[in-house]
Amino acid sequence: MMYTCSECAVKSCTNHGATPYPANCPCRDQETTAQAIAKTKEPETFAIAQKAAEVEKEGYCQLTRIQEIALFCKKMGYETIGIAFCTGLQNECKVVARYFREQGLTVHTVCCKCSSVNKADVGIPGMEPDGTFEAMCNPAGQAMFLAKAGTQLNVVLGLCVGHDTIFLQNTKAPVTVLAVKDRVLGHNPLAAVYTAQSYYQKKLFPNQK
Repeated sequence: MMYTCSECAVKSCTNHGATPYPANCPCRDQETTAQAIAKTKEPETFAIAQKAAEVEKEGYCQLTRIQEIALFCKKMGYETIGIAFCTGLQNECKVVARYFREQGLTVHTVCCKCSSVNKADVGIPGMEPDGTFEAMCNPAGQAMFLAKAGTQLNVVLGLCVGHDTIFLQNTKAPVTVLAVKDRVLGHNPLAAVYTAQSYYQKKLFPNQK
């Protein structure tokens, strides 16, 4: 079974089957659907789902992402949050942390180079000459330090592809993403998607006529 919701022209899921579900629609899998509903009804997940729905309703086209995160924290009763950020976005992180603190939150910020581990020490090839120290990104460490700080929600800010994966694998607290890394597009990766039929067409789809 291959799910292809991205290509669906029917969108039966939004009208609860008023139009027939396509052959490979996830909605046809009642067993998995029931498991997902049961998971959502678990106390911790249900609380997040409920408050997230409230934030969506209240903030829709009104609040920015950073404002929605603060509102979500308020609704969830979170008092302590963490920011796992790329050291290249330290200035941005200062602004973000300041905003959250002004919203009454205790904020812990941990940069990607925490622990100052040499890439060579863990067998990761660096770009510097042999023998030169180059600190590796340490997303597992970021997750562990934030867990030690007792954060109730962690915010990802500009971690590299793959490093964000490791952080998400290891975080103890729930996570949301404020921004992702894209140095070429000013950390706005959807710009390539929005220009896929113009400027970035040849870059993304070189074989397209």
